[in-house]
Amino acid sequence: MEQFKNKRNPILPLKHHIPDCEAHVMPDKKLYLYGSYDKRADEYCSTEYRVVSTADLEHWTIHETALNGREIPWFRDPNAPRSEGIDWSRPTPFLAQILAGQQQTSEKNDASKACREEESILYAPDALCRDGRYYLYFCMTDDSEGVAVSEHPWGPFREPRRLPCGGIDPAVFVDDDGAVYFYWGQIFSHGVRLNEDLVSFDPDQVVHNLVTEEQHFFHEGSSMRKIGDTYYYVYADMERGKPTALGYATSKSPLGPFEYQGIVIDNDGCDPASWNNHGSLECFAGQWYVFYHRSSRNSRSLRRLCIEPITIDADGRIAEVKMTSQGVGDPFGPGEWIMGYQACGLWGNVYLDEDAVYGEKLTQISDGDEVVFRYIKSRQGFTGMELFYRGSGVVEVYFDQMLVIAVPVQGKAEHERSVSVEFPAEFAARTGTYELKLKFLRAEGLEVLKLTLR
Repeated sequence: MEQFKNKRNPILPLKHHIPDCEAHVMPDKKLYLYGSYDKRADEYCSTEYRVVSTADLEHWTIHETALNGREIPWFRDPNAPRSEGIDWSRPTPFLAQILAGQQQTSEKNDASKACREEESILYAPDALCRDGRYYLYFCMTDDSEGVAVSEHPWGPFREPRRLPCGGIDPAVFVDDDGAVYFYWGQIFSHGVRLNEDLVSFDPDQVVHNLVTEEQHFFHEGSSMRKIGDTYYYVYADMERGKPTALGYATSKSPLGPFEYQGIVIDNDGCDPASWNNHGSLECFAGQWYVFYHRSSRNSRSLRRLCIEPITIDADGRIAEVKMTSQGVGDPFGPGEWIMGYQACGLWGNVYLDEDAVYGEKLTQISDGDEVVFRYIKSRQGFTGMELFYRGSGVVEVYFDQMLVIAVPVQGKAEHERSVSVEFPAEFAARTGTYELKLKFLRAEGLEVLKLTLR
């Protein structure tokens, strides 16, 4: 078990990559996060889950392994029935693109698939509490889905039982009357009311195509919430060409029909290789939040938990929010360190990668690259900046779209240096909240480690 204090994005220590988070307030009034656990840059997820909990969105506990894929008895059983996920014989336009890409890199994909199957990898989970026991719903690379049980919300979860369906990304929802609904699927989603054993269901009652690629831009990652008398189906949304957004559809019934409403957040721009998103909505201490992930280290994987507050309008709609650096905390103020790895928008070749001193850094910076930190705020104005870096180039500093100063930096790639500059007088008196943008010119081995405004 590990303790961590933080309110800024990314939320958890950099060594913990927990994406696909389902956030639930449990009976002890704490918030629990159930997600996958990335360990490799070349592969989604891993063989384990680790639950995260908090009582205040600042003090976090990363619990020990909640479930290990090697503990699932049917996964390596050659006599176990096979599950069916996507029907690849009838691909949608987006699936057809994926298949075309796989044909071009078939050897790599075959090797990756074999690796996934050998390692008993667990994909995205969800959880619920019933009668003092906690049920963790999970899925695996063979398209099987199951549930394991614990006396504690953080696990360990034992006695895995298999559900009578196949696919990925299980989601569970407990309605006001106590009825429990189960959702799953990719490209096309499915939903059904579970029986009292929380495992079985009547196959004749399954509603197929609850949300689809064609009508709702659905890719995967089902998540259900109820706000007022409206059901919100949240999922990875590919309206903008790839499933980097979390979108949602609404209905007056937990089994639809659902009407597409729009996007809550999009992580496109968090990393050059960003490809997917998966998360949830949850109300904690009277405020609604969206829980999502961002890729890092120029990889589709190594995704980390981020959180943003959201607003439910009077008409039930959710306005799209931007990724921020401040997360659930306040904007960065004078004297606070802003770490390079807290950048929430990257354009160009720049990305976040490991650093022996700072954990991560902004690296591979090229001419014209830009990074953004949201947000900074001062009631007295900002008078200057100190920047820690390696390499050389010119760093242009912007408040929103206003150029504040261009800072020449000189050094060698292997040596850390700092530069302190004063801002022009007209900016020293400028108060308010801003997006901080850095634009890089004539970069040679330039890396940004951290900065502070004063």
